[in-house]
Amino acid sequence: MQTLVKASGGKVVRSPVKEIGFRDPENNRFIVNLTEEGKRDPLFAGLDHTFDVFQLHGETVELTQEMALLATGEYCENQVVKIGSNAYGIQCHFELTPEMFEIWINEDPDLLTLNKGKLRTDFESTKVECAQVGRRLLQKLPEDCRILSIPPSSINSNPSPSD
Repeated sequence: MQTLVKASGGKVVRSPVKEIGFRDPENNRFIVNLTEEGKRDPLFAGLDHTFDVFQLHGETVELTQEMALLATGEYCENQVVKIGSNAYGIQCHFELTPEMFEIWINEDPDLLTLNKGKLRTDFESTKVECAQVGRRLLQKLPEDCRILSIPPSSINSNPSPSD
């Protein structure tokens, strides 16, 4: 998200709070809420308006007037932005897989400061929802803004808990 916003005239700045893992500084789950504009955006059609998310960043962005804010968080307000008709920036990690998660918790300096057992417990409780939302978002991205080329037939719409 930071690269997209900066390339489009916005700014990347230090976040007031580093968002690391699944829980905020008060031990509550990181939650992302769709804005009214986000609820109307085709990318999020048919999805819940609130998501438990995994975060791993110490920066946030300052938007220009041309940018639409589609989702917010409590500590880092700008969580999902849209620029123009087909460019989306997402702060949280809907793409998190079990393999990515294990690598990150064993290598990322910020995650190394957290309790791995608690991180794994939180991941287990959200991995199915995260995988479902991530797949739905990839399926719904307009063809002209997809970075990855994923044939729709290869995206499992009903992931098993081991996904």
